[in-house]
Amino acid sequence: MYKHILIPTDGSDVSMKGVEHGLVLAKSLGSKATIITATEPFPIVYGRTWNPTPEAARSFEDENKRAAAQILEKALARASELGVDVQTVHVANSAASTAILDKASELGCDLIAMASHGRSVLNKLLLGSQTNVVVKTSPVPVLVVR
Repeated sequence: MYKHILIPTDGSDVSMKGVEHGLVLAKSLGSKATIITATEPFPIVYGRTWNPTPEAARSFEDENKRAAAQILEKALARASELGVDVQTVHVANSAASTAILDKASELGCDLIAMASHGRSVLNKLLLGSQTNVVVKTSPVPVLVVR
């Protein structure tokens, strides 16, 4: 049914529920699976983009790469335990929802399996929800795990 499942994670316990479901589904269907994580761009402070020194910019990027590698290693370990062969991708300097939607299209994924943190409606309005954005705008089905 699904040939390529995109599985987003931010490394949290909640997102690992989505990883688990996505991996089990991929294994049961014999589907290809790609695990994705994204790291945000430089923060915006008071409506302005932070203009860091070159050293600060390198440090920011290096820390994002380290964090992404740790997140993906955790998901890869679970995939290995389940016997699922997966690819991984880190998208730097992007909102998670944008990275997920772009990669799903680029890789030809036909399902996105992801977790929701289950925040309240008020928090979604104030803070936004990456899962909410993906669900509302994805051209492919989205499996949301809670």
